[in-house]
Amino acid sequence: MNTHQPTVLDQRTRAVVEAFRAPSTADVAHALARAGVPVFPCVPGAKCPRTKRGFQDATTDPGTVARMWRQRPDANVAIPTGRVSGFDVVDVDAHEAGSGQAAFDNALHHGLASGWAFTVHTPHAGLHAYYPNPGIEQRSWALSKVHVDFRSDGGYIVVPPSYVEYEDGTSGTYRLAAFATAPAFPVDGVALRDFLQPPRPDPAFAPNPSGDPRAAAERLARYLLSEPGYRHARLFWAACRLAEASHDYEVALSTLGSAAVQLGLSAREAERTIRNAYRHAHPHAAHPAPSPGTNTFEPGVRHRAAPPSQAVIS
Repeated sequence: MNTHQPTVLDQRTRAVVEAFRAPSTADVAHALARAGVPVFPCVPGAKCPRTKRGFQDATTDPGTVARMWRQRPDANVAIPTGRVSGFDVVDVDAHEAGSGQAAFDNALHHGLASGWAFTVHTPHAGLHAYYPNPGIEQRSWALSKVHVDFRSDGGYIVVPPSYVEYEDGTSGTYRLAAFATAPAFPVDGVALRDFLQPPRPDPAFAPNPSGDPRAAAERLARYLLSEPGYRHARLFWAACRLAEASHDYEVALSTLGSAAVQLGLSAREAERTIRNAYRHAHPHAAHPAPSPGTNTFEPGVRHRAAPPSQAVIS
C-alpha cells in the first residue's frame, strides 16, 4: 500500500483522489463534478440525502452543484455508485455487532477483492474500498451476517471529508486511507457475495451425509464444470457443502480439485481454496497442512465428468 502518491491510478481516478483532499465539502463537490463524477448533498452530520430523489439527483452541472452547496455549505458529499459514477465500493463495517474486516481480508487472500484503486477510512473505523466500474451492470447488496456491503448500481456512498454523528454518540470524518501500488481492476460483485456468504446448496447437488462421499463429490464436481465463471467462489462453495456434510477432505481434494484444475486453476490454488473451505465449515477442527510436492489431482488423473444439462447456480 502507498498512502502518499497514487502513481498507478488512471487520470480520472487520480482526479477523484485529489478531489477528496479538498478542504471543504463544497470544494470536494465542485472538484468531483469537474472530474465527471456526479454528486449530491447529504444532511450535515448524517448520511441521508438532502434532495427529494436522493442519488437520482446527482449531477455534474457546475451551476446546480453551486446552488446545492450555496443553500447549505456544510452539507456532506455523496456520489452514486456503479456505472453512473464509474466506481463500485466494498463497504467493510465495524461496529458493536461485529466487524467485516476478517471476511474482507479472506476475500483479498483469494483474489476476489484485490483490485481496489484506493481506500477510505469511515468514521466508525470501517473501510470503503473503491474499484473501477467500466460500464458493468452490477446490483448492490448487503450481508449483515458478515458485515460487508457492496455498493454499485442503485446505491451511493458518502465521501471525504464528510462528517457524521452516530446515535451512540461517536462521530468522525471520512478520510483517505491508502492507494494501490498495482493497476486497479473491477470487482465481481456476485462472486464476492457468494464467496462471503455461500448460497444454499441446490437439492440436485446437495451431498447426503449418509450416502457415498465420492458420488456426492462428483455431483459437485459436475456443478463446477457446468460453467467456467467465478471459479474460486464456486469451488469454495462446493467444498463447503462437502465439509458441512462431514465428507472426507481427501475425497474433496481429488474430485473438486481435479475439476478446478480443468477449469484453469493451478493445483496449489485449488488445494488452498478447498482447505480454506474446510476450515471455514469447521473452524475448531484439525485440518491437513498443504501437500508438499506434486498434487494428486493434476489434469488427466481422473476422467472429466459430464456437465449437467443446465446450470444450477441459484
